[in-house]
Amino acid sequence: MNPRDAAQRFADTWQHGWTHHDTDAIIALYSDDAVHTSMPFRPPHHGKQAIADYIRWSFTGESAPHVTFTTPLVDGDRAAIEFRVHAQENDQPVTIAGCVFARFNRDGLAVQTRDYWHTTQGHQ
Repeated sequence: MNPRDAAQRFADTWQHGWTHHDTDAIIALYSDDAVHTSMPFRPPHHGKQAIADYIRWSFTGESAPHVTFTTPLVDGDRAAIEFRVHAQENDQPVTIAGCVFARFNRDGLAVQTRDYWHTTQGHQ
């Protein structure tokens, strides 16, 4: 799959999947041996199951998310995609703003991803 198409599919699926807390749709974007790092000092998640567990944990306590992902910036097999989420977390408004960096294999699956994000209370 063309990396640009893979990156757009990644952004669209994450946007829809996060909005609906559809972990199965999101995890289908990853290769079996993918590695995901969330924030620079956290240990990486190795493999689809560990990534799925992390995503499910991330959705815990979150409700009514409004999620937007920007058009990916693609260079070779890599993409950078900004995102913003407005949600309720434990009955408090929260905004998450961040960026995911992804590398794709020839099948268009993510083999390596890492996120940088910041959370603030209240909608911004």
